[in-house]
Amino acid sequence: MQGQSVTRIRVPFLDLRVSSKERLALLSAVDLVFQHGRFILGPEVQQLEESVAKYCGRQFAIGTGSGTDALFLALKALDIGSGDEVITTALSWIATTNAIAMTGAKVVFADIGEDLNIDPESVKELITEKTKAIVPVHYTGKICKMDALTALAQRYNIKLVEDAAQAFGSTLAGKRAGSFGDVACFSMNPMKVFAACGEAGIIVMDDPLIYEKLMALRYNGTVNKEKCIATSLNCRLDTIQAAMLLHRLQGVDLLIEKRRAIANRYGQGITSFVRIPVEAEAEKGVYYTYQIQTPTRDALKQFLEERGIETKIQHPFLMCQQPIYQHLLQRSVPCAERLVREILCLPIHEKMSLEEQDWVIDSIASFYA
Repeated sequence: MQGQSVTRIRVPFLDLRVSSKERLALLSAVDLVFQHGRFILGPEVQQLEESVAKYCGRQFAIGTGSGTDALFLALKALDIGSGDEVITTALSWIATTNAIAMTGAKVVFADIGEDLNIDPESVKELITEKTKAIVPVHYTGKICKMDALTALAQRYNIKLVEDAAQAFGSTLAGKRAGSFGDVACFSMNPMKVFAACGEAGIIVMDDPLIYEKLMALRYNGTVNKEKCIATSLNCRLDTIQAAMLLHRLQGVDLLIEKRRAIANRYGQGITSFVRIPVEAEAEKGVYYTYQIQTPTRDALKQFLEERGIETKIQHPFLMCQQPIYQHLLQRSVPCAERLVREILCLPIHEKMSLEEQDWVIDSIASFYA
């Protein structure tokens, strides 16, 4: 209970330490790069691109320096720029909005549903003759309502760009995240389920023309490193990161299953106290984060911290509430404005012990007792 003294078990939100066995495998992969010396766009980059494209059910993949690079380049490859409007969710990390704004396009914020993902009905109300693309974010690793969004994109002849940064390996009706849009973008920074040991990103697509444009755009807009055909930046994926990601791709499905097992235990233990993530029969999320909802969010967070349980509010501000983007909000986003005050991420990672999981569950039960 809140007034009682309890024995604390420290539960970190994430544990990014690398085990001895994993470290040896990663160092072995890096050593091969040291031996051949092709640190920029070496063979491991192409191998990773081919493997990820196959994993996602796409024809092509382009490695980039980060997930933000991936979004920015994908939008540029679709010729999105000044005078265009791009609709995205109100709830995501600010990188989504920044990538759109950096193209010169106007960001238009849609509301979200109770599942924390972009609401297709809100998107429909915002489409104008200037709308060039929709950028749904598979928030927390849960795939958006892609059937409805795809139908809107086709009806109004606009592009669909998946921000799948948090959702590598998630599936909906048997299709993996990244297989729905005209292009899809992933982040593989160390916090992600499929994680590099630094910054990394990747874009997947089926259109060979977009693929060729992206090949140039990620290398300062050049062809064969010499002829510049577009204004762009250096957004290449390092060979060393690609080598480590190639190794980690082999075990990503096992990591996902471990996270899903923790999510299942959480769900069984705390569903009567807070609102938990819910999956439809055809859904399989990766639980990049385990996001609960409760009107007593702040008090619960403090209580859990006092018991050694690290939690996160992801994110405390909507993107349309950020000072630089407040002026862009065209209409209210009431669901997002309510839920952003109620969301809280619990620890969920493949290294969590059963004891740590039980401590989280028991602590939430104690708070509401």
